[in-house]
Amino acid sequence: MENKNNKQSKLHVRTGDTVMVISGNAKGKSGVIKEVIIEKSRAIVEGVNLQTKHVKPSANNPQGGIEKREGSIHISNLMVVENGKAVRTGRKLNDKGKLQRYSKATGKFIG
Repeated sequence: MENKNNKQSKLHVRTGDTVMVISGNAKGKSGVIKEVIIEKSRAIVEGVNLQTKHVKPSANNPQGGIEKREGSIHISNLMVVENGKAVRTGRKLNDKGKLQRYSKATGKFIG
């Protein structure tokens, strides 16, 4: 899904948003977005989709071991949380004539 002129596509979620997972193994869990990977339409959410990673011993970590890391999750499986509830979002012009995200449930602008 390439855009013309190498523009980044606009997504309904951003880094720092509190989101809820609406489908998949982590359904119902919520957390804060740590990173958004625009090219793949995926996001890394804090405490969601934990994966086990085996780490070889190295100079920095002579013991090695097993780490838990957050894996990415597709953004279509995420909804922004507002006042403790997951809400659909849209875009409309604000007072300054700029497109801004808003909650379709309350009509208020988000972040």
